[in-house]
Amino acid sequence: MTYNILIAGVGGQGTLLASKLMGKVFLERGYDIKVSEVHGMSQRGGSVVTYVRYGEKVDSAVIDKGEADMLISFELLEAARWMSYLKPDGVIITNTQKMNPMPVITGQAKYPEDIITKIKQSGIKTITLDALKLAGEAGSARSVNVVLLGVAAKYLGLDRSVWEDAIKTTVPAKTVDVNLKAFGLGYSVKED
Repeated sequence: MTYNILIAGVGGQGTLLASKLMGKVFLERGYDIKVSEVHGMSQRGGSVVTYVRYGEKVDSAVIDKGEADMLISFELLEAARWMSYLKPDGVIITNTQKMNPMPVITGQAKYPEDIITKIKQSGIKTITLDALKLAGEAGSARSVNVVLLGVAAKYLGLDRSVWEDAIKTTVPAKTVDVNLKAFGLGYSVKED
C-alpha cells in the first residue's frame, strides 16, 4: 500500500522543507519514499505543490487526481485548488491564511468567499487552523510549515519523537527551538 500526501502552498512558505522532513521521517521508518520536485512557480508568491509518497514499494512520485490520502495546504485558496486530488476518504489540513494571488492583486479577480464552508460541504474531512498565529506564538511566522507538519504528524500516527529528531537534524541549528515549539503547537491542535 502506498500513502499519498500532497503539499500545496505559495512560494516562500516552506513547502520544500516540509516535504524534506516528511521524506526523512518515512525513510528512517523503513519506507520506500518518493518526493517530487516543485511543480509551479517556486519564487515568492507563486503557487507551489510537492508530492510525498511512501509505502513498501513506490514506483513514482506523481499523484494524480483522486489519489491523495492527505492534502496539507499552507494557504486557503490552495486547499480549494487541489482538493480534487483527494481520495473520497482523504483529509485536508489547511491553514486559514489568505494570500492574494496576482489576479486578485491586479484587480482582475476577487478572492473567493466561504472556501472553508464549501470544502466542508463537499464532505471531505477538513482540519482548519490559523497556523500563522501558532507560528507567531512559537517565535517565528516562518514556522507555519512546521506547525502544519505537526498537525499532519499526529494524524499520520507515527511517534512524535521521530518527527522531532528529524527537525533537530534538518533545520538550521539557530531555529531548532522555534521549530520544535511550532511542531508541538501543531501537534496539539484539536480536529474541527
